[in-house]
Amino acid sequence: MLCGMWLSLSAVAQEEMTFRTELNKTRYQSLVEELRCPKCQNQNLADSGSGIAVDLREQVYQMIEQGKTDQEIVDYMVARYGEFVLYRPQHSTATFLLWYGPFILLGIGLLAFISVVMTNRKRQGRAL
Repeated sequence: MLCGMWLSLSAVAQEEMTFRTELNKTRYQSLVEELRCPKCQNQNLADSGSGIAVDLREQVYQMIEQGKTDQEIVDYMVARYGEFVLYRPQHSTATFLLWYGPFILLGIGLLAFISVVMTNRKRQGRAL
């Protein structure tokens, strides 16, 4: 019950934000959906009801109203909380396995499958 009240209060608080332009409102919504809550696992700032998410939504709002660009806001969040706050981390040597690891494992699995099938065919050919 308390959790439900907290979420409804955070939704009301979000609606009370007044933006100078409709573009600022759109930018805000886009940013809070793209930035991950540092406390929550796999929740963006828009969906999270944690205290830090509320504070970060307010920070994003203030930075937008101050005229900061989206990239400046993202850079600020990354500098403060690390690349964990990004749902789409940047391509770099540190994130190579994150981006390409699944495809590498799929390729290895496919090669292993083909190898097993070929080995079994050779064994069946000798047995006949």
